Amino acid sequence: MLITWNGVKQRKMSWQDGGGYGGFNILARSIIPVPYPKPFEEITVLVSDWWKKDHKELQAILDAGKPFPLPDGMLINGKQSTVFDVVPGQTYLFRVSNIGISTSINFRIQGHTMHLVECEGSHTEQEAYKSLDLHVGQSSSLLVTINGGNPRDYFMVASTRFTKPILTTTATLHCQGSTRPASTHLPIAPTYHIHWSMKQARTIRWNLTANAARPNPQGAYHYGTIPVVRTVILENSAAKIDGKTRYAVNKISYKNPETPLKLADYFNLPDVFTVGSIQDSPPAGPAELGTSVLGTALHDFVEIVFQNTESTVQSWHLDGSDFWTIWEWQVEYNSAQTVLQLARFSHQTYSSGVSIFMECDIDNKGMWNLRSASWARRYLGQELYVRVWNDEKSLYEGVTVCKQEVLTKDRNRGREKG
Repeated sequence: MLITWNGVKQRKMSWQDGGGYGGFNILARSIIPVPYPKPFEEITVLVSDWWKKDHKELQAILDAGKPFPLPDGMLINGKQSTVFDVVPGQTYLFRVSNIGISTSINFRIQGHTMHLVECEGSHTEQEAYKSLDLHVGQSSSLLVTINGGNPRDYFMVASTRFTKPILTTTATLHCQGSTRPASTHLPIAPTYHIHWSMKQARTIRWNLTANAARPNPQGAYHYGTIPVVRTVILENSAAKIDGKTRYAVNKISYKNPETPLKLADYFNLPDVFTVGSIQDSPPAGPAELGTSVLGTALHDFVEIVFQNTESTVQSWHLDGSDFWTIWEWQVEYNSAQTVLQLARFSHQTYSSGVSIFMECDIDNKGMWNLRSASWARRYLGQELYVRVWNDEKSLYEGVTVCKQEVLTKDRNRGREKG
């Protein structure tokens, strides 16, 4: 498993994601004020799905061409009964991440209102929510003031979205001085209401008054004045290849080459991949296996359209660059809706003919992964790589390959000669 570094741009470093488990919180620089009062304490909340089978058994299910099973349960911070100690009347910043591999969730806190202040490194307009949807791979920060008065405990609740049956897990907020347990009447959440989730997503907007304006790589402060040089339409699909279920992007189901793409690109190795091996729009015909690499030039401003014609909600993640949702197209109503959301690294696309239009500032040189955040779909081919390139070799634009990877390449050469 690879960590999704939500909100971290990995500037000049496309070599890899990281491995491990846990929250990795990056605080604002002291000279740049955040647009909300300093909380009494920050609490990291990691919500995950869980199976009785281990990852090898789940992998074998996919290798056999069988459907990926629903989770057996949900966990908060790796446990079924996590307890957080809180003080009544104090305001806490809850950093909540959906670190599951298959399931959208709805998050809520019993008897409390949550104010959304940040998503994946972008400050938001501080809308109030009773519950919030978080799709696979997404992270958000929520300010919550613990009820004062006669203290009691409260449940923190996370439940699956768009699944039958609905799976629910809880953690406990234990208030200082409390002798009363949390009520067993959990707050109700939406279940299979996709339109509810779509409407909520449209309320999440960028806080344009937070932090200072900075010039973009094209030298302007206003991104709206930059011409779009290219539009790429990416359509996810399920397919049967060699009698087994695979997933594809623009009819190419990704297959890893024996040589890592970054090394092949750095050392200019032939016959590993071809730039432009995936088309800019979904073609006709059946899906096939391939190594998809989309070529772009450094500092291009690209419009990316995620087109979802399947019946499931998709979650996409892009390494190395963030993107802005600018508008949403619904085939069902033959209409477009301007969204103008914040910059983020992961985004959902809803089912049955919904397209999400993104604008992406390609300002980070490297070979970057664009993938489904759903582990099963990514494992079976729903991913590609975006090669961001110019001919200049400079440490200002990219970190050189590490010595260990050069040694690995030399060993591979020796095996080829032998």
